Amino acid sequence: MSDLDFYAHVATRCDVFGTGIGSSPAAWEATIGADCLDEPGNGLLRRDYGLVELSFSDAEGALACFGISVQVHRLIHGLSVPTALARQYGEFAPRARFTELQAAILSLGRTVEPDDLTGDVHRYRVPESDARIFVISDPDPYGDGAHDPDDQEAHQAGDVWALNVSPAWWGAAPRAEAR
Repeated sequence: MSDLDFYAHVATRCDVFGTGIGSSPAAWEATIGADCLDEPGNGLLRRDYGLVELSFSDAEGALACFGISVQVHRLIHGLSVPTALARQYGEFAPRARFTELQAAILSLGRTVEPDDLTGDVHRYRVPESDARIFVISDPDPYGDGAHDPDDQEAHQAGDVWALNVSPAWWGAAPRAEAR
């Protein structure tokens, strides 16, 4: 398995090792581990594992996950990957190309369609799961010329910035097809 397999799984199944939207912080800790940064406040909790970032709310009673974000863009800066993910998927490359992720998603029998192609980051949607994929379209959005397109340690057009799973996109509970 590879890092692309992980990204494709999240984009099509909306979970990490079976833990997903509605899961408790304890369930996520059992899945990914305890090495994270928690930022609580006003009935909310943001849990940051570096590559994976989770949002929890106690709106329904106990804290439950309402958002999963895979922050691929952080890997280019040498961010470590949670041990559980590295054990399952191996080494994670510093960047992921959208074309390669799209091919991995298509190989799973799912589709990817444009959702918002304006601005310096384009958004794509996996209709079967409603996950969103954010892709860098302009690595020099301020036009200051500081971006070197040949610098492999800089973000490039076509790099995946992040993947997001959230019922806010669905307007309700997770879609059955994503499970």
